[in-house]
Amino acid sequence: QVQLVESGGGLVQPGGSLRLSCAASGSISSINVMGWYRQAPGKQRELVAYSSSGGGTGYADSVKGRFSISRDNAKTTVYLQMNSLKPEDTAVYYCNFKRFGAILVSGEYWGQGTQVTVSS
Repeated sequence: QVQLVESGGGLVQPGGSLRLSCAASGSISSINVMGWYRQAPGKQRELVAYSSSGGGTGYADSVKGRFSISRDNAKTTVYLQMNSLKPEDTAVYYCNFKRFGAILVSGEYWGQGTQVTVSS
């Protein structure tokens, strides 16, 4: 199995910044996608950003230009740099790890979630 440990959430003023971290350990495959989802009260969980082991990245339209996803050199820790935060960004943020075989997902894992609150 894969264990995901998240950190970096908290309370921040509108326009401020936070950096989330997610460290993966366990049965790590070299072919994987790590990403961040978020879920606000009363809303469905949505994809915020992802980073593939092949170097691809993607972002939700609502965060493009403000958020940036990256990995460490070992490719086992993913970061989400969040700038110009808005109250609409308030949510629980979840780290996600998808492990791939040849062509199919062989496992999917979730972090415990970290609260991000943007408020004055």
